[in-house]
Amino acid sequence: MTCEAPLADAPLLIFDSGVGGLSVLAEIRKLLPDAPIVYAADTAALPYGEKTESEIAARVPAMLGRMVERYRPRLITIACNTASTIALATVREALDLPIVGTVPAIKPAAAMTKSGVIGLLGTAATIRQAYVDNLEAEFASGKRLIRYGAPDLVAAAEAKLRGITPDPAIFHAAIEGLRSQVQGNEIDTVVLACTHFPLVQQELGEVLGQNVQFIDGSQGIARRIHHLTQGQDFSRKQRDFAVFTGGEPADSSLLTMLQNYGIDHIERF
Repeated sequence: MTCEAPLADAPLLIFDSGVGGLSVLAEIRKLLPDAPIVYAADTAALPYGEKTESEIAARVPAMLGRMVERYRPRLITIACNTASTIALATVREALDLPIVGTVPAIKPAAAMTKSGVIGLLGTAATIRQAYVDNLEAEFASGKRLIRYGAPDLVAAAEAKLRGITPDPAIFHAAIEGLRSQVQGNEIDTVVLACTHFPLVQQELGEVLGQNVQFIDGSQGIARRIHHLTQGQDFSRKQRDFAVFTGGEPADSSLLTMLQNYGIDHIERF
């Protein structure tokens, strides 16, 4: 990995399948308010959680390679659990710059739980990964980890950030998917193992009740990026922007929402 100091205007590239990575961006802004940002959403392939492992493993490194050539970032954050659990190692091998991944926050959840029963909501692709099995074995031995794939929450988060009220049945179904399993009624901590899911945490909390706590990896990611960029200079030569690979990024409600996160405009990649 190169040891040269990055240019002051070299951005942080935050990559996700859609708008879920905004939950990570919000935490990065708190620690690095002066860092220039390019937010990249691979909306042409949304949702990642319904893709096969081979599709994700091929697409993510190729897409990020092209984005590095165009935007010359100092660091990439893969703000997507599905992409990270499948393609993180390959991306790190292929690109000569720091890569920060996103993995389910099982370790802190195991420290938080009082009942010893943890729920994990993720995409179908994330919850079946051996990476998650390894995290459970290493950090939650002796605990009960109940997984449930809730892909409809991705669409609910995307809709909410476009000003559309999601169907409440989506949140009830996700929670029922956890509660209906053995010891599901003992869950006191829920890992949100998709960056989209913190965007609908309020709705999930209303179904789960006040005695259940949530955790996701966004704060840990922000701390890691802060550590990796210590001592570096930051300077914006242009306003922060987002790039979308497909869909209809010019939607006015979406742009308004992005502006709340400091994103000035949207470009097509």
